[in-house]
Amino acid sequence: MATNDLEQLYVHESVENVIPKEAFVEAFSDFPIPVELVGDGEEYDERDGVVTYVPGEEFLDAGWVHCARAGYDAFDTEAYAEAGVPLTNSSGIHGATVGEVAIGCMLSLARMLHVYRDNQNETHWYTPDYERPFTVENERLCVLGLGTIGEGIATRADGLGMEVVGVRRSDEPVPGVSEIYGPDDLHEAISDARFVAITLPHTPETDGLLSTPEFEAMREDSYLVNVARGPIVDEDALVSAIEDGEIAGAALDVFETEPLPDQSPLWDMEEVLVMPHKGSATNRYHLDIADLVKENVEHYWAGEELRNRVA
Repeated sequence: MATNDLEQLYVHESVENVIPKEAFVEAFSDFPIPVELVGDGEEYDERDGVVTYVPGEEFLDAGWVHCARAGYDAFDTEAYAEAGVPLTNSSGIHGATVGEVAIGCMLSLARMLHVYRDNQNETHWYTPDYERPFTVENERLCVLGLGTIGEGIATRADGLGMEVVGVRRSDEPVPGVSEIYGPDDLHEAISDARFVAITLPHTPETDGLLSTPEFEAMREDSYLVNVARGPIVDEDALVSAIEDGEIAGAALDVFETEPLPDQSPLWDMEEVLVMPHKGSATNRYHLDIADLVKENVEHYWAGEELRNRVA
């Protein structure tokens, strides 16, 4: 990578899928190079950096491209590698945001907050069966994937007194996690967990990773929490597992098809929380991404390895 040759940063308007585009540009108001909001049809060269939510063939002419989301499945990494254009993504900044959502879901499912809110909407003074509500303290959580988000969930769950185990390829210790299982021991890892949280990336290896055999391996009173990618879970198998009582319910921020189709049975299941893929949504998300971009510009100028480089 050449040094000191990045002279312009362009923000493609598609970033508005996740953050306010004008506020994002404003976050660079004191930046030493121009930052400009653009749409389709712009021409780029090796002196330009681009921040975008969607891929575009014209971006391959730039000097560096940043994907304004953690998932970069839509980007042709081979094309970027062949063109010699570094591609980075926005992973590593979601430990707190998505971690809080996952913990919030577990607390809601345990203490029935979602059920109380549903009954509030019907002005119904609802009293649950005595045996149904429970505390998360001392319950076992299995986290599938222990990257930034997985660790963010694990440390928060540990702080609530939960027993946390995880599944990952590396056996390197993770704060708050008492035991780490390898991928081949998935069924053993999830078999005694009250909650199973997914934070894995979507790859050919993880596609449909949780299906009927996995739900049969889980406890009947367990809950699935998916804050990763929808296709990691076989949605039809999940619906059947809940309907048949193989697991108790689920909290889902991601789905095989988004938005979730109106006809999906998941909408009407009391023990399922349906969220619109907004686990990272906070009022400062644009600042989190801007800080990451600024850091990488500094790396680029110094000729150093870019953070989160994926191609």
